[in-house]
Amino acid sequence: MEVKIGIQNVIRDIVIDADVDPAELDKAVEAALTGSSPTLSLTDSKGRRVIVPSDKIAFIELGSPAVGQVGFRS
Repeated sequence: MEVKIGIQNVIRDIVIDADVDPAELDKAVEAALTGSSPTLSLTDSKGRRVIVPSDKIAFIELGSPAVGQVGFRS
């Protein structure tokens, strides 16, 4: 699942493709946004770990990953 995280006072968003169950991802995001957890920690499909302080999160966008397209589009 594609996860886009906006950080306060940072121009670029963090975009990762997380191999996580959507229900588990929702729980982690909700815990970070409600203050239950001091950080949001996610691991992407390549095994890299992203840790973001909860109080610095501006927004989180969850969605399915864009499927790569080959060739011309009409």
